[in-house]
Amino acid sequence: MQKIISIPLSLVFYLLFFLTLLIFHPIQWVCLNLFGYHAHKRSVDILNFFLVANTYLLGTTYRIEHLDRLPEGVPLIIASNHQSMFDITTMIWFMRKIHPKFISKIELAKGIPSISYNLNHGGSAVIDRKDSKQALSAIRNLAEYIEVNKRSAVIFPEGTRSRTGKPKRFAENGLKVLCKYAPSAYMVPVTINNSWKITRWGSFPLGLGNKVILTIHEPFPVKGVSFPDIYERTEKSVVEGIL
Repeated sequence: MQKIISIPLSLVFYLLFFLTLLIFHPIQWVCLNLFGYHAHKRSVDILNFFLVANTYLLGTTYRIEHLDRLPEGVPLIIASNHQSMFDITTMIWFMRKIHPKFISKIELAKGIPSISYNLNHGGSAVIDRKDSKQALSAIRNLAEYIEVNKRSAVIFPEGTRSRTGKPKRFAENGLKVLCKYAPSAYMVPVTINNSWKITRWGSFPLGLGNKVILTIHEPFPVKGVSFPDIYERTEKSVVEGIL
């Protein structure tokens, strides 16, 4: 029954979703080219407010736990599990004060209104997963960027989304590069719960009435900590928070 009810709601959702992307694409261009980074960042924040608001049509609600734990004035490495495309809009809007930048596959940086523009011009790292040398170089550039500008890099160490909520093993290389080239950063483990349920039937129709929970675990400085300890502590915190 829920699946049947979801069909018209999903159609309206996608209409609003794509209209939002189309409307904000030229807005981003104007903000960046005429007013600079901070205006562009503000336009991206507002874009993602509307993208999150569109999900309310599906009965989605959000709970952000321990947002006050996020340190200010230092670079941050946000390491999170990954359950759906809605993880990104959730983080950009609710964690907007820390200027989150993402490590994104190159396919998303081509031809998608608003999304591709932000990935290419907003400070994120665009990687070719078939070219490990290019990928690690892009991640290094992102690490150096957050180190200088005191912003945040978001990495999903699982690599691909978990479509059932069950976590996959964390890959090490991206995390290691971020820690090496952003030595003053704090590691912030984050657990996302229930966003996979929005796409439990795939991209259409969408799941209804889900409560997405984002839990921010205790941050810790990477300086003076061996990478194996950073990796173990981070993965343990994220995985233990999955419901």
